[in-house]
Amino acid sequence: MATKRTEAAAGFSGKAAIGILAGSGQFPFLVARAARERGCPVIVCGFTGNTDPALAREADAFTLLPLGQLDRLIAFLKSHQVSRVCMAGAILKPRDFSFRPDFRALRLLFRLALKGRGDDAVLGALAAELEGEGLAVIRPDDLAPALRGPAGILGQRRPDPDQWRDIRFGWATAKALGALDIGQCVVIKNGVVIAVEAIEGTDAALARAGELAGAGCTLVKTAKPGQDERLDLPSLGAGTVSLLARHSFACLAFEAEKTLFFDLGSSLAAADAAAIAVVGVPTGAEDFFAAHS
Repeated sequence: MATKRTEAAAGFSGKAAIGILAGSGQFPFLVARAARERGCPVIVCGFTGNTDPALAREADAFTLLPLGQLDRLIAFLKSHQVSRVCMAGAILKPRDFSFRPDFRALRLLFRLALKGRGDDAVLGALAAELEGEGLAVIRPDDLAPALRGPAGILGQRRPDPDQWRDIRFGWATAKALGALDIGQCVVIKNGVVIAVEAIEGTDAALARAGELAGAGCTLVKTAKPGQDERLDLPSLGAGTVSLLARHSFACLAFEAEKTLFFDLGSSLAAADAAAIAVVGVPTGAEDFFAAHS
């Protein structure tokens, strides 16, 4: 299925088109709008069971494909003269007939299966396939840099000494687990690891931690060491803060500039109301911890 608006309606400026491989949530909408504000034609490929079809209204051309149709995806992008591509939004792991890999996708997955690699490797292999076709893969937040979470103590509440120790310990733990491609976040309480994010995702890990340890937990979320930042940045938002409040978390720490933070203003207001400290940890984490611990 494909739709295309006229050039007059699209407001083309002659700038190169941006291709967006769109998953779920608000992120692909925000990236599409940011690209259009820069005068770039926006070409969107969504995926059945993941992408909101309303995203078509933000695009100059839109198609919806089953997951795994790699040849059709590339052909669609190239037919609209796309030279730059970004990935925005979550893609659920396929559990039904929405996953219909073509021969090219099967060949890619077979190569990865022989190596026993995880999600990051799948995304990296997809990026390599796209770049092999002349489609440069770019960071989505380069189009919308305001979405990057800032550094510092962001809300009204400051972590207490015990919470600073949990942040520091959680930081080291999350980085170690990330290096093994396990997940991007951990939950700590009183120096004990309560939950580790794996295939279930952040929200499920937070709910499990709240049930296990009760009030006072600290969430630490970081990018994985060596992670390709074009492909899978950590993300937070109002939904995350709401879940933290529901389970009486005490603190949220994340890697500044490498974490997407949606609805930052309203999220911080909600965190303040729930007495949750919010900390963006900058590059040079140890110096930051030394200055605040």
